[in-house]
Parts: sequence; C-alpha cells; structure tokens
Amino acid sequence: MLEAGNITGAAIGLDSGGSDGDFAEASKRNSEVPSFSSETYPGWLTHWGEKWARPDTNDLKKEMIYLLKNKKSVNLYVFHGGTNFGFTAGANAFSPTQYQPDLTSYDYDAPLNEQGVPTAKYYMLRNLIKQYVDYAIPEPPALVKAIEIPAIPMTKSHSLWDYAIPSKYSPQPQPMENYGQNQGLISYKTTLIGHKSGKLKIWEPHDYALIFLNGVFIDTIYRDGGKWEVNLPKTDVKDPVLEILVEGMGHINFAQFMIDRKGITDRVTLNGMTLMNWQTTLYSLDDKFIATTKPKPPTSETSKKEAQFFKGSFSLTETGDVFFDMSNYPKGIVYINGHNLGRYWNKGPQTRLFCPASWLKKGNNEILVFDFFAKEGRSVAGFKKLEY
Repeated sequence: MLEAGNITGAAIGLDSGGSDGDFAEASKRNSEVPSFSSETYPGWLTHWGEKWARPDTNDLKKEMIYLLKNKKSVNLYVFHGGTNFGFTAGANAFSPTQYQPDLTSYDYDAPLNEQGVPTAKYYMLRNLIKQYVDYAIPEPPALVKAIEIPAIPMTKSHSLWDYAIPSKYSPQPQPMENYGQNQGLISYKTTLIGHKSGKLKIWEPHDYALIFLNGVFIDTIYRDGGKWEVNLPKTDVKDPVLEILVEGMGHINFAQFMIDRKGITDRVTLNGMTLMNWQTTLYSLDDKFIATTKPKPPTSETSKKEAQFFKGSFSLTETGDVFFDMSNYPKGIVYINGHNLGRYWNKGPQTRLFCPASWLKKGNNEILVFDFFAKEGRSVAGFKKLEY
C-alpha cells in the first residue's frame, strides 16, 4: 500500500500509525522523509440499519499515548463530527450486491459532536495532550446555543405526482446521470405488453424503488442484498401501466464500485422478458427544485397515492441549533425554510436531523416534509440533542 500510495520525496502518511511496526514499514519505504499517523480514528461512520458506531475510547487513548510518547505527528479523522446535508451522504460497497448508505448524520462519535459540543473523548484527548506540551492549552469556548421546538402540526400539501414535468422517452431505462441529474428521484413508466403479471426484476435498482401498477403501490425493492424481484399481481386492466420510482440514496465513494449510477442501470424484466419503451421523469428535489417548481392542485387520485408532501409552520422568538425528530414518519426528506436537511428512514438508527441556527429565523419558519409512505400529516418536534 505504501508503494502504491506514496510519492517519492514526500512525507509518508500511515493509516493509521499506532505501533513501531507501522513506522518501520514507512522507514523501509523511505527513511529520508518524515512519517506520521495520517488517520487516527477517534470514531467511525454509521450506515442505515446499523447500531450507532461507538469505537472504544480506551483503544484511541492507547494509540494516542504511543504517538505522543514517541513524538509522532498525528491527524485525527474526524475531530469534529458533521452533517451530510441534502443528498451529500455517500455509501460503501465491497461486493456487487452489497450497498451500505451513510446516515445523514456524520456525528462519527467524534471528540466534537455533530453540533460542535465537546464529548468525553474530547476531554480525554485534551487532558492527555496537556501532559506532553509545555504551553497552556486554552479553555474550550462556550457551547453553541440549542433550542427546542414544540410539536409542529403538519398538513398534506401536494404529491410528487402533482408536478407537471415533461417525460423523456427511451427504449431501455437510463440512469439519472444520463439526463444530467445525479441525486433525487427518477420515475420510469411503461405499458405492459405480453406478460402482464408474474416475477418482476430490476437490473439493478440504485438504490430504493417503489413499484406501482395502474397507480397502485405494490412493493419496494432495495438494492442491498441482491433481492431485486417482486411479484406483480394479475389485473383486469387490458393494458396495465407499470411505474417504478427510484430514489438515489448516496453514491459509493470508496473502493472498486465507485462508478455508481442512480436509477435503473440496465433493464427490467417480467418473467424473464425484457420490458421496453419507457417514459422517464426526473425529480431532483434539491433546494432549487423546491423553490421554483410549482405543483398543480392535487386530485383525488394523486392525493391517495404514495409520495406526499406535508407542510407546517412554527414561530421563533430566538434562534439556535435544533434537531428535528422524524420518528413519526417512515422514509423521506426534510426541508427547513427551503434548505434540505437530508434523508430520514425509520430503519434507523437516526431519528433526528440537525438544523443549524443559521437556517432558522426569528418569526415565522416553514417546514416541508416529503415522505414516500405517509398518507396523513404527523407532527414534528425539535430537540437540543441528537438521540443515540
């Protein structure tokens, strides 16, 4: 790894450097340049469906003591946790059928948490480093103000299907990147000819798909695990219409599967027969889309279908950081005053999304929730802390 990841003449960064053996390897590569621990991990990331990653503080302390005692330079990754606002969360995959999307929170169990509040790991590191420096370490600054917001009533506003967006024709499904979009949602629609029920398979769903037949929700297909089939029921409709709504949940950003297009990347088959002639509609759902794309008035048909938007408002006399609790909703996206806070999913473990004070204002504020499955508005409250 050092031979492939180091430029001759440049300092060598180890990942991580926690022992004599690690630094010996660096010296073997080039003894004429400095070497350091480029990534000492105080925490770790968490994927949807996992328990919160909480690496042991004692392991971190042991590595730091070694580095400090031996006067080695060190970089902590990460020192300050953060947030994957909007659609910036990435994903991991180490096999063709594996997919591990990151949470919206990048708290990372870091010494400074997502909001910037010092944790027990911070104070451990601070007290440890004090023993190895000959100057005074300044006291931590005052905590950033956080507020709570009482439960906000939410009412149905409109549905995804109320946006009058022109569709694009293609013989075979194309991923959203082929149309200049790399996040958000994409819908594929075709009329079934020949086979009209049976085993429907998506090759491949990137990343989360809702299947509709004649406007009626049938099932979901999730990319992880390779189980990409659902049973399509029989219908009395002469020419059934199949629609597949796909959510991109974050591009793979590590290892050999980083070429990661979103939507349907190859084809769709029904009982092994390849389905043709698709009408494709794109919904970026970014801040610009929400601000400028106006929906038509809902109809009785669209208001009953999955993929609904819900609105609410709340008034503030003061602003501060806040975590909006989304545990009343199954899966979707939250916008505060037009800013996309990111994704939520009742698969867990994250139930609260961080909103910085700078995105709030004194007086009236607006919250917009897009949910794939909720049919009625459910209240949303704000809290001072991320819930683990």
